[in-house]
Amino acid sequence: MSFDGVFTHLMVKELQNQLTSGRVNKIHQPYENEVVFVIRAQGKNHKLLLSAHPTYARVQCTTIAYSNPETPPNFLMMLRKYLEGAILESIEQIDNDRVIHFHFTRRDELGDLQSLVLIVELMGRHSTILLMNKTSGKIVDTIKHIGHSQNTYRTLLPGATYIAPPKQTTLNPFTASRTKIFEELSTIDPLTAKELQQRFQGLGRDTAEELIARINANPNEKLLQWEAFFTELTQELAPSYLQSEKKEYFTPIPYPSLIDATTTVTHYQSLSELLDAFYHDKAERDRVKQQGGELLKKIENELKRNQLKLKKRQQTLIDSENAEEFRQKGELLTTFMNQVPRGAASVDLENYYDENRLLTIKLDPALSPNQNAQKYFQRYQKLKNAVKLVHQQIAETKEEIAYLESVLAQLEIASPMDLAVIREELIAQGYVKNRTKQRKKAAPSQPERFLSSDGTEIFVGKNNLQNDQLTLKTARKSDIWLHTKNIPGSHVIIRSDDPSETTLMEAAELAAYFSKYRQSAQVPVDYVQVKHIRKPNGAKPGFVIYENQKTLFVTPDEGILRLKQS
Repeated sequence: MSFDGVFTHLMVKELQNQLTSGRVNKIHQPYENEVVFVIRAQGKNHKLLLSAHPTYARVQCTTIAYSNPETPPNFLMMLRKYLEGAILESIEQIDNDRVIHFHFTRRDELGDLQSLVLIVELMGRHSTILLMNKTSGKIVDTIKHIGHSQNTYRTLLPGATYIAPPKQTTLNPFTASRTKIFEELSTIDPLTAKELQQRFQGLGRDTAEELIARINANPNEKLLQWEAFFTELTQELAPSYLQSEKKEYFTPIPYPSLIDATTTVTHYQSLSELLDAFYHDKAERDRVKQQGGELLKKIENELKRNQLKLKKRQQTLIDSENAEEFRQKGELLTTFMNQVPRGAASVDLENYYDENRLLTIKLDPALSPNQNAQKYFQRYQKLKNAVKLVHQQIAETKEEIAYLESVLAQLEIASPMDLAVIREELIAQGYVKNRTKQRKKAAPSQPERFLSSDGTEIFVGKNNLQNDQLTLKTARKSDIWLHTKNIPGSHVIIRSDDPSETTLMEAAELAAYFSKYRQSAQVPVDYVQVKHIRKPNGAKPGFVIYENQKTLFVTPDEGILRLKQS
């Protein structure tokens, strides 16, 4: 389901119950199009996420942690100036549109009461967030500046008078009278989802199709089916995450029209929890792709270059197996020099290495017989010299590829907050230049800490520098080390020499979750005491070898993150 007018209506009600009369404690802008307000209401802090993302625009409370940029954007500085310490008086939806007004009051420097409206418009790529002075109707600032050349209907710039999006003349399904709704339903012919969307405001396609399915099931009770649907929405809310083989949906109540034999339905306590579950990985992947694009491109290019290098070196090894053939041809040309005609493209000579069978030897017509013989000797010597190094070069290239694949796997499962530690590693390894001038060296990042169900500490490295530090320096020799078998992933340490079966399984789940096979089932995870692990001299960060291991098979589940400790 899209974040349509119906979902917006229900979300506004949820936020009204949670946030009204709350005080703004902090404001952050972790990403270009998203703002997070920390609002103290009803004795606890709530994180209100306002997103004007072109694909994931939404408004919700969230529990997801976000990292903040070192330099606050101008829009954030403006919000902090006007809204930190302000009271959220009310939240309203404009008609049944995807436009929400957050009404704030605060005292200015002179002690006068100010009324400010934070407006969030959830309209796909046209989504925006702006602050308006309620008294003057002027825009203080907006997260996206839209000039007259971009939009002739209205200008969204500081100082401009705020003009609302064009109003729709369709009916609001939550406020329209029964008579009016009955008239509309009776006159629509044929009764289709598209027609419903054109007559009623704020119906997304999924909502309209669900209504049509319910009405068509009882065509003689159109109004009753309509009212039953909206009563269920307002009185029997059951936020649902629908996952099928083809698509995923979020709905405020289960929509039978979206459910088939392959669909699994997960229910949540609130709409905000539902959106956290639905958007978490999707939005995180998108943010990592945007913010880590440079790193991703760099590693992918390095990986392709090394794969090509490996292919060439393996071909050199194959060619070196024919080195003896080149020496023999050189010897035959030298022995039977007088039988080799000048300017010929080839010559047939008796091969005394093979019972005097005739051997055809290709020649360069531009070279003399002796020069052709020397050319074969040179090719032989070159391959003989190469073979001395090629085995070592192949091993080094394979190690480089394995390392790059491990970094690529880390980028694939990274959250935006993990990018800094991965960049730190790539700078240390010389793959990326450090363009940030720091007066003092930043403290190295630390592995994540978890507590198992029985209270045992578990540590997880989030990049290869952390993996090395954790396994080779921090861990005790008697601690238990875990890693996915032959799969790029994090090093995991259990701070115990005899962990319980529960702790061992939870640590194995963490190792599987923080690996390339996060989305797979039955992932093999090796475990062994740290004393059986060693790092070869000159090996890349994160690479170790071990013995005496045992293997567990686990299925990764995001629920394992509940063990995380701050």
